[in-house]
Parts: sequence; C-alpha cells; structure tokens
Amino acid sequence: MDNVTIPRPEYPRPQFMRDCDSWMNLNGEWEFELDLSRSGADRHLERAAHLSSKIVVPFAPESALSGIEYVDFIPSVWYRRTFVLTEDDLAGRVLLHFGAVDDTAAVWVNGEAAGSHRGGYTPFTLDVTKLVKEGENTVTVHALDDVRDPLQPTGKQSHRFENHGCFYTRSTGIWQTVWLEFVPKTYIKNVRIVPDVANEKVDVTVIFDGYENVKSLRAVAAFDGDEVASKDVAVTGKAVSFSLDIKDPVLWDIGEGNLYDLCLTAGDDMLSCYFGMRSICVDGHKVYLNGRSIFQRLVLDQGYFERGIYTAESEDDFERDIKLSQSVGFNGARMHMKVFEPGFIAAADRLGYLLWGEFPNWGLDPERDGAFDRMAPAWREEIERDISSPAIIGWCPLNEYWTNNDREFLKSLYFLTKSLDPSRPAIDISGFMHGPFTDIYDVHDYEQDVAVFRSHYDPLVTGEGDVFIDYPEHEAPRDPNIPYFVSEFGGTFYDPDEETEPGVQAGTEAWGYGDAPRSRDAFYARFEGLVTALLDNPKICGFCYTQLTDVMQEQNGVFRFDRSPKFDADRLRAVLTRKAAIEDQR
Repeated sequence: MDNVTIPRPEYPRPQFMRDCDSWMNLNGEWEFELDLSRSGADRHLERAAHLSSKIVVPFAPESALSGIEYVDFIPSVWYRRTFVLTEDDLAGRVLLHFGAVDDTAAVWVNGEAAGSHRGGYTPFTLDVTKLVKEGENTVTVHALDDVRDPLQPTGKQSHRFENHGCFYTRSTGIWQTVWLEFVPKTYIKNVRIVPDVANEKVDVTVIFDGYENVKSLRAVAAFDGDEVASKDVAVTGKAVSFSLDIKDPVLWDIGEGNLYDLCLTAGDDMLSCYFGMRSICVDGHKVYLNGRSIFQRLVLDQGYFERGIYTAESEDDFERDIKLSQSVGFNGARMHMKVFEPGFIAAADRLGYLLWGEFPNWGLDPERDGAFDRMAPAWREEIERDISSPAIIGWCPLNEYWTNNDREFLKSLYFLTKSLDPSRPAIDISGFMHGPFTDIYDVHDYEQDVAVFRSHYDPLVTGEGDVFIDYPEHEAPRDPNIPYFVSEFGGTFYDPDEETEPGVQAGTEAWGYGDAPRSRDAFYARFEGLVTALLDNPKICGFCYTQLTDVMQEQNGVFRFDRSPKFDADRLRAVLTRKAAIEDQR
C-alpha cells in the first residue's frame, strides 16, 4: 500500500521528525477479530496464521472509516499484519510506535512478546530490534477496553449501549497511526523546548537512548530559513541541557504562529523540531501573553469526527477546524476530555491558536484505591508529548469532579503537573470544585437567562454579594487574588433545521442546555448577552463557549457535526471580537 492509498500517510510526530527514509507507515488494512467473549488469549490468537476479518487502521472498529462500524460494547480486539524489512532497515535499531491504543495493549512481533502499554490516549514505543528480521515480519496487537471499569479513564465515551446527553460513541483499540522507525544504535529519544522571552533565549533538553557512541550534539535554530543561533554541546550522559540565544525574537502570538526551526544532530542521528518564542504567566486577576493582559476567547472542542469518531479522516481536518473557530472570533480552545492527535496541536502552533491541555478523566473514580497510579503515568506521558508546543498555555488534569473526603488526589495531580511543567499555569480541576491549590479559579455556568447570568459575576467588581461558585459545599476557600475564568458556558440547545443531525444513532435524543431559542435572532440575542456579560467584566480573564460543533446527539455547536455552518459567522465574530475589559491593547 503506497502513500497515496495509506490512510493518514503523514509523519505522525510533526514536532519531532526524522527524514522520510527513516520510517514506515503501518496504517491501512490489517487482519482483525472482534473478541467479544475475551477468549482470544486462550485461543492463542497472538500466534494465529490469520484473523477472521479486516479493518482499516488507524480507525476504531466503531467508526465508519474502519470498515467495521460495530457500536456495541467491545471488550477485546485483535489485530495482525505483515511488513517487509530490508538489510538497510536493520542497520541500527527498529522502533515500533503506537500513537494511541484504547485502552490496554499487548504486542507481539513474529510471535514473541514485544511489550505492553496501559492508557488509551497516549503514545508508546517498543524497541523490536531483536525480534525482527530481513524479509517478512508479523505484528499482532491485542487491545482490552472496559469503559465500565471505574479505574479506566474514558472521557466522553458512553457507558450505556446508546449515546446520551454529552456521551458519545465509544472508540476501542488502535485509533492513531502505527509506524516503524529506523534509528541509529544511539539516538535522540525525546526533546523538551522551553522559550524564555525575557532573557532572549530558548532552553533545550535532549534525552538519549544510549549515549556512549555520541560525544557531542550540534543545535541550529533558524527562522524563515535564516540561521539565528547555533551551539555545539558536549554529551556526557543520557540527557543534556543547554540554551540558545534568540536575539530580538519574533514572538509567537494569537493569530501569529511564528515558529523557529531547530535542527539537532548527534552522531548519526538528526532531528527536525520547532518552537515558538512566547511567554505565558498569571499575575493577580490577569493572564499575560508576551507581557500583555489577554482575554481567552476559547471554544470547547470535543475532537470528534462524523466518520472517524476519535480519529480525523485527514490531517487537513485539524487546520479546517481551527480556521472555522477563528472565523467566528474564537482565539483558542479547550481540548476537552481527550488527548488530541499531535497533528491538531501542530496546526494550532502554526496558526497562533491558544490551547488548554486536558485529560479524559471521566470514567475514573478518583476515590478508588489505585486511581492516582492509574492516571498519573498517562498524564505524565501526555505532558511529555506536548510540552514543547507554544500553543498550549495551560494544563488541567481533571474535569468536573468533587469529593467530600480526601483532597490528596487533587493536590497530588496539581503538584505532579507543576513538577513536570513549571512554565505554564495549571488548573487543578475544571468546574464543580477546587482544592486549595490552583493557578486559575474556574467555573462552569450554563445559565441561559442573560440577566441572571450577568448577576453571577457582578460581585467580582462591586464586592457586594456572593460570586458564582459551582458547588460551594465542596469548595476550598476561593483565592480572590488569582484569575477568574468561566471555562464552560453557553451550550445553548439549537437546531435551526429542526432535523436530526448526521451521526445521531437510532434511539438517541437530541440534547443541549436550556430551552431552545425560538428563532435564530433569539439565539443571537442570547449569545450576545451571555458573551458580553463576561467581556465587560474587568475581573474575568477568559471564557470557553460550549461548543465548536454539534457532536452526534448533542446539538449546541456553532457548527453542525459535518462542519457546515449553523449561524452567520460575521454576526458571531462581531460579538466575540469586542475588546474585553481586562484586555490590553496590542
């Protein structure tokens, strides 16, 4: 299968690239078997000569693009395919990469165990050098998925047979690109890039797998093809940290995705990376980007697609969705309850689009023994994957959870987040409650009456009355000296055509927040009232409107599920782009 017919043929790690001869895309047709009785291990399917059906990887079997479209619960699935390696491919080390497999994966190569991974949203890599050979090789994957397991994070995947409310079709097994990479015996395993605008430099950490054969690393930074900095660094261990001076930096900013290229060469290994020069911090009630107070005009993006569910049909879909959002006046998004594909984050980096990184914690019961141990490794993997993105301006590990008991889970995740990335603000939990530690205080407020909605936030300015809090009985005391963020609002249920949206399964009911407006003009009036109530408040640092698109039965998007428009973009943009009271002029 050549690159023309391979689905999702692009290099799957856009911020961390080797040349085109160093990898092999394994997307496309695989042998496949639904293992509904979970008997495949007893039947030793890892050694089977063939499986019973076919699937198109990287699309989940619930999706139309997979060719399966089986939407009942799938506790177990098996995959198998062959690939051919040459003598040149075996000159160094052979790495087998999985972008994401939901939820627990075991992998065999040529009938031998290659490794395993738990966590349905983050990537993993297996060194299969000792298992592969010249000529034909076989890879077999077994995935287990139990969305009803209280220790399995599932995000918005439905725990019922049918979709309902804001829960959608499940996504089992492989749902991101599978690929082989051919690297030297000593190679660069990971890179972390942190801009320091105030000191006109960028800090870089390079992590090696093996280092004995590499004595030095050369780093070259360029902008628009012109070299701006370079350095040779001695390598004496498995990691090396250094800084490059970036004089008079061209800043990455909202709508201005100015990116620097970074080439790293160590021994026989060469990587192409990129970074953006931008600063992000909080001070008092404000969030500062590049030293100026900004207002975050965010939209809730669920990252679902009509035919691919979790997986975009084409990498062009990422840029399309961001440009749709920008066309109506949003300047960023919460990547909601899902670890988005790297291609989406790269598109945001290019387009100057703000992002909040989240974890799909729904389905996980934090009060169960073992909950932290189940979530923390995946959360660490997510941050490590995306930490160098300039578009990501903050992290939030949890969404809408409360406890009357132990707050150690919240505290531990917050401090884990800050230890992994002290350069960005972190929200301990979005909506419902906060522990004693958070850099930004946020609320979710789906009040549809504009006057009542505005009254929730007037006390921030007047000091009279109580400021809106989701569930006061669950709250630690609110710190009045940190930014206040309305991170979910709107969500107005509205179907202008009064028809069932594409993608709604039989037996599901259309859903959204509040009583549907009687006309488009009534929607515009409500939308304007809700948005301006927040823009006019000098103590509110941003909002996140629910949501970018309808998703299956949830019909409260600015666009339909198929991305066609529901509203006049100019009318929405005129409201969303008004200057906010807290915002500095550029």
